[in-house]
Amino acid sequence: MPKKSLRTHENSVLIGLLKEVRLKSGLTQVALAEAIGHSQSYISDIESGEKRLDLIQLREYCAACGTSLLIFVKRFESAVQG
Repeated sequence: MPKKSLRTHENSVLIGLLKEVRLKSGLTQVALAEAIGHSQSYISDIESGEKRLDLIQLREYCAACGTSLLIFVKRFESAVQG
């Protein structure tokens, strides 16, 4: 039986990078949530692994944190590979 994607190494890396990008941008969960039109609990659910992001949502998250989706994905790939 395949692993649930929320419990994989890759998802742990993704969550860690999301938190890192937000913190480096100087945004709180509340400020980020306001910037993308959601509640703080929405950001908390993402950063705790309870909620997944689709590509469009990931792009919004990155943009609000001052980084591009492309840069984020490159960092993700690098971190996953080693």
